[in-house]
Amino acid sequence: MKTMTATRALSSRRAMGYATGVFVTLAMIMLQAISAAARGAPDSFADLAERLSPAVVNITTSTVVAGREAPAMPRAPQGSPLEELFPDLFGPEGQNNNTNQRRASALGSGFIISADGFIVTNNHVIDGADEIQIELFEGGPLLDAKLIGTDAKTDIALLKVDADRPLPFVGFGDSNVSRVGDWVLAIGNPLGQGFSVSAGIISARERSLRGTYDDYIQTDAAINKGNSGGPLFNMDGDVIGVNTAIISPTGGSIGLGFSMSSNVVTKVVDQLKEFGETRRGWLGVQIQDVDEDIANAVGLDSVKGALVSNVPEGPGREAGILAGDVILNFDGREVEDTRGLVRAVGNAAVGKAVGVIVFRDGSTQTLEVVLGRREDAERSRVVPAVAKPDTSDEKAMGMRLTALSEEVRAQLGLDASIKGVAVLTVDEGSDAFTKGMRSGDLISEVGQKPVSAPNEVAEALKAAKEAGRKSVLLLVRRDGAPRFVALSLIE
Repeated sequence: MKTMTATRALSSRRAMGYATGVFVTLAMIMLQAISAAARGAPDSFADLAERLSPAVVNITTSTVVAGREAPAMPRAPQGSPLEELFPDLFGPEGQNNNTNQRRASALGSGFIISADGFIVTNNHVIDGADEIQIELFEGGPLLDAKLIGTDAKTDIALLKVDADRPLPFVGFGDSNVSRVGDWVLAIGNPLGQGFSVSAGIISARERSLRGTYDDYIQTDAAINKGNSGGPLFNMDGDVIGVNTAIISPTGGSIGLGFSMSSNVVTKVVDQLKEFGETRRGWLGVQIQDVDEDIANAVGLDSVKGALVSNVPEGPGREAGILAGDVILNFDGREVEDTRGLVRAVGNAAVGKAVGVIVFRDGSTQTLEVVLGRREDAERSRVVPAVAKPDTSDEKAMGMRLTALSEEVRAQLGLDASIKGVAVLTVDEGSDAFTKGMRSGDLISEVGQKPVSAPNEVAEALKAAKEAGRKSVLLLVRRDGAPRFVALSLIE
């Protein structure tokens, strides 16, 4: 009986040992698989390149440009033998012109996004072109392309070609799920050398170079002149970016390439396809980032949101947004900074009613704004009507201030309707100078209240200090552009 029990125990331990060994082996295999999946590094890019390349195209553009004026050439007597020997110089009238024209050509890349021939590229590739032609990966005759629409703000253009058969195409992926360190593949026509493939990783995300709506993916995949407009693929073969720019002292790739993210591009392409132009939402406010001094001046408990510096006629004013408000939430999204707000508004539909939460006078308010169209607003300019201030000079916070007399307005180039107080001089040792205040600046508000005379500025600063404020907010305009400056009241 004891022997049978011992035998059973030994058998059980062997079974448990075997099971444990199998479990450990499976766990190691799973860990290796997870590790390989996380790396995402293929043994070769050949299969991916072979599958994706047929949807990538070379783009050739040509433009008629005026050349330099040629020097006047002598004319030979009519019937002279010189006319036959040198027809270019002494030929019949019309062969020797003093003004020349030539055709300039440029090369770039693009990619097909539908079987019926829609093609995405960069706006700068085709900007100003008289003729656009497409070369397919498989060769064959060049195809004439029609320009559907462009968006200079994101440097995107949409083209269309007609072919006698369905064309190979690629789709967009979600650039927001891409991570720094992921492998990417760039295909295009670098330096006009023909189709070429380069691989690398995502070096950084959410880069901004120069535009309001910038959202660039930075990559070290080799991108050179001619790659512009070509696609940046993830390892699933989805387009996550449009190769747009490089930073290079030599003009060649040094590992700093930038691709406009697909989540920006897809919205632009959809609008270009539907309307032939973009239709972005417009809130109708001018904004600036909130720093620590500004947050303290307005009473915010943390640095966040977008500070409204100006509200011209438009949706924002109609909804009750005021200069000095801090926008904390737009359409249900928290606003971290001005860049995030601009993109959120631009992506919103024209005519949509959205909720906007603002911080004002120590508390929050929710306003409903019906968005306008940014493109329409940019074609018009509204100058607010204000009263004419009185005249006097005053010294405050290291600044010499003066009222807006006709002479001062003429010197600063200000319209008669502009209201505020001009800064004559700024002491270099003052906090105002440190914060960027300069001679010629215009102070429109102090402590979020309009001012029209120098004594009003001095009185507002004194009142804020007596109230125990650590800083005070000034609305300042320079060359017509408004911004807020927080001056310290602590001596």
